[in-house]
Amino acid sequence: MSDEHRKTILVVDDEPDVTELLEYKFKQAGYTVRALNDPLRAVGLARDLRPDVMILDVMMPELDGVRLLRMIRADSLLKDTPVILLTARSSTEDKVKGLETGADDYVAKPFEPRELLLRVQALLRRAKSAAARPDTRLAAGSVMVDVEKHEVTVAGALVELTATEFKLLRLLIERKGRVQSRDSLLADVWNYEAELETRTVDTHVRRLREKLGAGADIIETLRGVGYRVSAS
Repeated sequence: MSDEHRKTILVVDDEPDVTELLEYKFKQAGYTVRALNDPLRAVGLARDLRPDVMILDVMMPELDGVRLLRMIRADSLLKDTPVILLTARSSTEDKVKGLETGADDYVAKPFEPRELLLRVQALLRRAKSAAARPDTRLAAGSVMVDVEKHEVTVAGALVELTATEFKLLRLLIERKGRVQSRDSLLADVWNYEAELETRTVDTHVRRLREKLGAGADIIETLRGVGYRVSAS
């Protein structure tokens, strides 16, 4: 049995025939399944269970699926849990509302259990793929570099850098704790472009510090040697 089939699914629907059917089908496919007919107990159980996927019915009397989804997305333990909404409402407006609230998928009733199973498997593959991707964010003090987005923030505020400044900052943070000589920075950031001198590095570091403002102190100068970002 694959790792995917050992995942846990939590189904919340006030109709016992629906939860019984899904519990049977998912267990048959090799999943661990918990089913609830009382939505008021859903968040508490989910916090204990930490399911890999939640399936919520929208049309529940005491606590509808959309409100329940809002509670899940506001919960620090559950906010990233993939959620599929089930509903007898199939209008575009209802679908958009569910997706805007934070649903990962939306399935209209009546549904084929096989289709729902395939959608769950797709969500699990997506979650596995996201978890496998390396974190493209680098941090030092209050400075955060998002390599994928090519963005730099200081204490959450966006800072505009040139491409060279970004490359310089990224390299210093990637090599946190290690001193980078001016010559090595010229080689790695500027590729020894013609007519460049080591003072080019000093000029860019000065400009970078000015733009980082309160975050500038992450870059240390080692007189006569070069620069580094402290590992602490």
